[in-house]
Amino acid sequence: MTFPTALPPDFWLRNAQVPITVLDGAPPADPEGLTRLDIRITDGRIAAIAPAGTASEGIDLDRGQVWPCFVDGHVHLDKTQTWPRQPNPDGTHPGAKTAVIADRGKHYSEEDIEPRFEFGLRCALAHGTAAIRTHLDSYWPNAKAHWSVFRRLRDSWAGRIDLQAVSICPLERFAGDDGVALADEVAVSGGILGMTTTGEGGQASSPAFQALLDRFFSLAEERGLALDLHLDETGDPSSDTLDAVARTALRRNFKAPIQVGHVCSLSVQAAIDAMTTISLCAEAGINVIILPMCNMYLQGRKARRTPRWRGITLVHEFRAAGVPISFASDNCRDPFYAYGDYDMMEVYREAVRIAQLDHPFGAWTASVTTTPAASCGFTDRGRISIGTLADLVIFRARSMNELLSRPQSDRIVLRNGKPIDTSLPDFREMDSIVGAP
Repeated sequence: MTFPTALPPDFWLRNAQVPITVLDGAPPADPEGLTRLDIRITDGRIAAIAPAGTASEGIDLDRGQVWPCFVDGHVHLDKTQTWPRQPNPDGTHPGAKTAVIADRGKHYSEEDIEPRFEFGLRCALAHGTAAIRTHLDSYWPNAKAHWSVFRRLRDSWAGRIDLQAVSICPLERFAGDDGVALADEVAVSGGILGMTTTGEGGQASSPAFQALLDRFFSLAEERGLALDLHLDETGDPSSDTLDAVARTALRRNFKAPIQVGHVCSLSVQAAIDAMTTISLCAEAGINVIILPMCNMYLQGRKARRTPRWRGITLVHEFRAAGVPISFASDNCRDPFYAYGDYDMMEVYREAVRIAQLDHPFGAWTASVTTTPAASCGFTDRGRISIGTLADLVIFRARSMNELLSRPQSDRIVLRNGKPIDTSLPDFREMDSIVGAP
């Protein structure tokens, strides 16, 4: 795509196609949810949004699409790029956990985590992401390096990518003094309290599990922390920890935001049980984030057998119940997912294909922009509105069909109204850290 490399402080983007989900109000749209606009940018911010044809001068996009920069609400930047030195031997979820435990024990230090973490940020920036929530392995007290690197990069990357961090470790780790110390670390770091549990074998119905869950909630309440949970990442229909979390949030009248990821087991539960849980989530105000590529990679995998399901949760049913749904990158080039590059357009494209988010496309463009921004609390991200920063991604594609049929590797990324270098870092830069393939 031809685009000026130097721009004046005041200019128009003319004849643009914009998803109505990222705009204020409800402007008229075509059947794909796009509307034609002229956008004025002044001193790095959106100064005006007007019907196409309003501006007589400026950059004519010839109906190319303009999106706000993406929000990636669930990643693992402390694990990223480790595949070359620690691949997953069989591609299964247990295989991934075993591989990560081995790698973490041998290699994880600030000197190891920081260059990999920053490599992931550079990929995300080049692809057009402006805000990220990352989970950090937090097996306290052996996770201080993860949080130290996060705080340092959060500060040094301010103005390029807004960063949040979430603790991730088994729920049981919050039972003792280390759980208190970890919650304190999360609070001091301005983070989000998180944990993981599969809930397999009906674990969530046990009194011991409920006691642990209440303790976890109390740690968050005492510190005013939001929650972000890995739940039911399994194909076992008896895994029902999401139901327990929703009921606990309602019983305790928990007011801070809750985001849950994966919740794969809903797709293999009896319909009446799944819909009951979904209704509870809607009542509790829980946000759900889906990791379509990672879940398809791990779930239902058995040697020499074709997978029988897509691994993802009941996306359409959640949305019909009024539960906000986002999509995110999750793991990239580590034992939990061998591929990925922090490209939220790839995530959106694959989500459309995997979860059938088309015919019509509806409001799903919000799932990688406005919805994760709201769910994670990234103020003024994921929208195109007057007064916000002109942090935009420009595509040559005119229609959703054109957008989703190619990788869009010629996209233009504007930050503060100026085009940035979208060259991706070379994987060879990681050779000294993780080894060459």
